[in-house]
Amino acid sequence: MKRYILAIDEGTTSARCVLFDIESRQILDSEGEKISQIYPQPAWVEQDAQQIFEIVQRSAKKILKRNNVAKDQLLGIGITNQRETVVAWDKKTGKPVCNAIVWQCRRTANMIKHLDANAKRIIKQKTGLIANPYFSGSKIKWILQNVKQARELARTGNLCVGTIDSFLAFKLTGNFVTDTTNASRTMLMNIHTLDWDDQLLGLFKIPKSCLPKICPCDSDFGYCKQFRTNIVSIIGDQQSSMIGQGCIENGDTKVTFGTGGFVLTNIGSNSDANFEKLLTTVASTIQGKTQYAVEGSIYSACSALNFLKDQLSQYKNIQDTSDMAKNLKNNEGVYFVPAFTGLGAPYWKDDARACIVGMTYSTTKAHIVRACLESMAYNTKALVDEIGKYGFDFHDISVDGGGSKNEFLLQFLSDMLNHKVVKSKFSEATVLGTIIVAMLSLKIIKRGEIKNFTKSETTYLPQMSEKERKQNYDGWKKAISKI
Repeated sequence: MKRYILAIDEGTTSARCVLFDIESRQILDSEGEKISQIYPQPAWVEQDAQQIFEIVQRSAKKILKRNNVAKDQLLGIGITNQRETVVAWDKKTGKPVCNAIVWQCRRTANMIKHLDANAKRIIKQKTGLIANPYFSGSKIKWILQNVKQARELARTGNLCVGTIDSFLAFKLTGNFVTDTTNASRTMLMNIHTLDWDDQLLGLFKIPKSCLPKICPCDSDFGYCKQFRTNIVSIIGDQQSSMIGQGCIENGDTKVTFGTGGFVLTNIGSNSDANFEKLLTTVASTIQGKTQYAVEGSIYSACSALNFLKDQLSQYKNIQDTSDMAKNLKNNEGVYFVPAFTGLGAPYWKDDARACIVGMTYSTTKAHIVRACLESMAYNTKALVDEIGKYGFDFHDISVDGGGSKNEFLLQFLSDMLNHKVVKSKFSEATVLGTIIVAMLSLKIIKRGEIKNFTKSETTYLPQMSEKERKQNYDGWKKAISKI
């Protein structure tokens, strides 16, 4: 009898379900839909959490029916999700009280700006994060301040607030839970104790009663009656991608180019590591062992490329962008800084906005597309250089995400980093990560087998001269200085 795992991959722009065959160790099928993006004001980003759940529910039903999966063949469900996005809902009805506030949203920038130096020091010390509107804590405070129904439910103990994973788990099982990776992105969990911190909760005036129970990634999160199986893994998307790319040893580094861009390096069990312009975050809690990562985040990566297509009509098909860039000898001084919702690490400029610099009358669509692709590599170099200041000896740098399908980008990335870059066989390693955690949870595999699932597809080696590399990067730094 065949046995399966159903993986829910809830991202920023789409949600999908993936069916994994345990015996063949293969992804058999995928079903999903795009998520509507809501922009009520400049730099504000929202989503309809109920729509997200309905997409997940529909996709799961379709994929299970299409593959004739019997009730006793589905061994478990794994969830991976966009991380800092916040949902608030009524514990009794399960209905959201407002739109979800997405991780990209900058509505709480002023709130963070007015935190005093001591508060920011405490946040960094206890959470490993830099005080920033990117993270969930200030978003939750904003909801409590601005949504009357949320305040009323909080007073009666009937408010639930959590990241997307906890909302989906609640809707599927009735349990109010999250995992350590998602909780570590809230500015409310102490990464040393792996629990909600009373001092941090007091800082943001958030009652602990409205927050979920924090569990290891490989826990039994509850029984899903609709699909007759248990949720057996929950892990944030970037941490899931680390596992999906086999980054489970100290020094392993992965890059993901999706809606945003992310660089994470495994730093083992050291929760006390302090990085001035970077984040220390929980990489995973599996089989009783917690690993940590140093992380740098790029707010706009492939989303900037989509903007060029959807808003500015710079190209027709995403597949064309690599050739458009390759057909130019160089960027001819054109740089694109994709700061649509500010700049993340290591710049941390919340008030920055996107710009294109260096254009002349000879600038074409190809130059702008190339500049956008190059920006992902420049941002990544800035992060890798910052991580390198702390003495890390990088192993292979593995890349996944939609952007990893772009040959120009990966070669340019290798050139700018002056380092070997390995394309993951699974361009969407994120979903593979939660599947692996689910198999660990179900005791189908052992931790030592994780790297058996992670294979490289293509290797890119640096070809650019040091002179050209420096010239390119100096131009980027000059462009950054203009915003």
